[in-house]
Amino acid sequence: MPANVSRCRVCKEPAVIDLPRHNAHFCGEHLVQLCNRQMAKAIEDWEMFTPQDRLLVAVSGGKDSLAVWDMLVAAGYQADGLYLGLGIGEYSDDSGGYVRRFADERGLKLITVDLRADYGYDVPTAAVATKRVPCSACGLSKRHLFDRAAVDGGYDAVVTGHNLDDEAAVLFGNTLRWEIDYLGRQLPVLPAANGFPRKCKPLVRLTERETAAYCLIRGIDYVVEECPMAAGNRHLAYKEALNSIEQQSPGAKAAFYLNFLTKMSPLLAGSTAAARGDVGTCGRCGAPTTGDVCAFCRLIEKSSTHEAVPVEFVLDKRIRR
Repeated sequence: MPANVSRCRVCKEPAVIDLPRHNAHFCGEHLVQLCNRQMAKAIEDWEMFTPQDRLLVAVSGGKDSLAVWDMLVAAGYQADGLYLGLGIGEYSDDSGGYVRRFADERGLKLITVDLRADYGYDVPTAAVATKRVPCSACGLSKRHLFDRAAVDGGYDAVVTGHNLDDEAAVLFGNTLRWEIDYLGRQLPVLPAANGFPRKCKPLVRLTERETAAYCLIRGIDYVVEECPMAAGNRHLAYKEALNSIEQQSPGAKAAFYLNFLTKMSPLLAGSTAAARGDVGTCGRCGAPTTGDVCAFCRLIEKSSTHEAVPVEFVLDKRIRR
């Protein structure tokens, strides 16, 4: 074996990945162990859920959501999947295929919701109908339908695959604009309250690179392409900026986000609309909302009566801008 081959910190066998923020290399077996330990620590530190809880995992077909579903099942948790068909052309077709194959191969329960079939619209159409960026309609639809499925299905918590890179980028953007309401509820777990189910993010201690390596080692196929609707999204720009900082100072992203949770987040407790009790009930669907009609019902009202819009139209329109 060449002397310059990197070796695993734990077993000294040839490493498959270097993690500068940990100042260490790991083989496949011990990288998987690291990921499982980091998830377990997040669950324990933030008291996310117990083995007796029924979990609904929001799966998109990407590496993070499939990784967290796989890790939870391997750890013995009761975890079903929920896939939301967004109607984003071939991208949604491919994403749904990865999710269904993952569930079928492992004998896992998968619930599916289709925006066009079930609610009369899709993300490209909603973007045109509301004259807002596609990510706005996408995020709103996901939040509402994940919550509804969890409540209707009697689940104890909704689990998402948000990782350290995601959370640090969101924190970066909210801090740049001092979005106090958003900063006040950017936590790894949000307790059930005001009609909302508990929401948990077990992967907040893991980076995208680490979850991608986990999937490779575990043989998990996932959609690699970014959503075409996300082109130009500020979130991606924030990730790039933080990646540049991380390259110069390994561990900076973890310090930025985790120190926010321990040092700043407690100071913002009670600053959100939900914490102040400014939450009522939607007069149409019964979902919790701060207005008379929830944003999701208003989205349906505008989008379901609009002529269906192909993905290519929205992409071309954005390029021309």
